[in-house]
Amino acid sequence: MATGLLRRLRATQRPLRVMRKSEWRDQPETKAALCERAAAHAEMVADEHFPELPVETIDWETSTRMQRSAGVAIYDYQSKQITIRLSWDAYESYGWEQFSRVVRHELIHAWQYHECGEADHGSTFTQWVEPLETDRHCERYADPNYWIICEECESRDPRYRRSKVVKRPEQYSCGRCGGEISIEEA
Repeated sequence: MATGLLRRLRATQRPLRVMRKSEWRDQPETKAALCERAAAHAEMVADEHFPELPVETIDWETSTRMQRSAGVAIYDYQSKQITIRLSWDAYESYGWEQFSRVVRHELIHAWQYHECGEADHGSTFTQWVEPLETDRHCERYADPNYWIICEECESRDPRYRRSKVVKRPEQYSCGRCGGEISIEEA
């Protein structure tokens, strides 16, 4: 990463402005209201921490299909458009106060895409976790329908859909140790 970007990154890191309790009480009740709240929250955070990020150009969506992640930042490399998709189920499970951490998490990815053209959970991401009071990874909010279990190392990986590996575990092996796997319904 460019040294100039690292200097700017360190110069703009400040503690997140403490939100008034009244800002947490009002829970969005529709998907459109959640997108509006998320966009407003992102704008407030970006004004303080990412002033060069054009937050007003970010598209906001909700999804009722997302089960493994609470949010995702999507980058169109041709148009340079950033879309943040939020899980409605995660929001309903967490409530706004906890879910706002997801919005800040995805905002870091949006900033990474804007500044670097790529996003990950590496050093540029990790440096923002504490100042923005967010998490590197979200807690599981939906119960998996299946568990992939390794017979050798006894690792357990959740699955939410009846995927190829769930349908035909004999054709696959553990990604950690290469051992045989079995499927357990949750």
